[in-house]
Amino acid sequence: MKFKFWLIGMAVGMTLLPLGAVYAYKTEVIVKAENKDDFSAMVAAVHQQMAAGGRYEFVDSSERNDVNVKFGDMQSLFDKYSTVDQMDADAKARLFQDQETINAILTRRDDKRLVCKSERPIGSLLPKRTCRTYGDIERDRQKSEQFMQQQARPGLTPGGH
Repeated sequence: MKFKFWLIGMAVGMTLLPLGAVYAYKTEVIVKAENKDDFSAMVAAVHQQMAAGGRYEFVDSSERNDVNVKFGDMQSLFDKYSTVDQMDADAKARLFQDQETINAILTRRDDKRLVCKSERPIGSLLPKRTCRTYGDIERDRQKSEQFMQQQARPGLTPGGH
């Protein structure tokens, strides 16, 4: 009798499992070039987006350095081979690894990446799911830091009076 209930419970659980699954967002491929000209245009676009106000403005200095080192490595490959089709297996593997490293950094620091978390509001037992963009979270963090620094300076009021 217990086995029958266990079996029914497993069947119901398996049918409800997809409803509770966490869906991963499709990762956008940012850096992918097939030839030297495409690569140059892509590097310029990524650098533009890493500037203040750009989609990847929150890439920190060490990550920015990593991106530039990987771009340099990729540039040397495209200087030696004009297209991916002309590259040997080792060069293709290096290119792919460089692209993956850059894409991981840019995806993590993407201004538009949605970050969701589930928290229980005070006084409630039911969790509430909230989602915000990474850019909104970082801008709020920076504003809070600036506010705390202003409050730490004695004799100064916000607005400079």
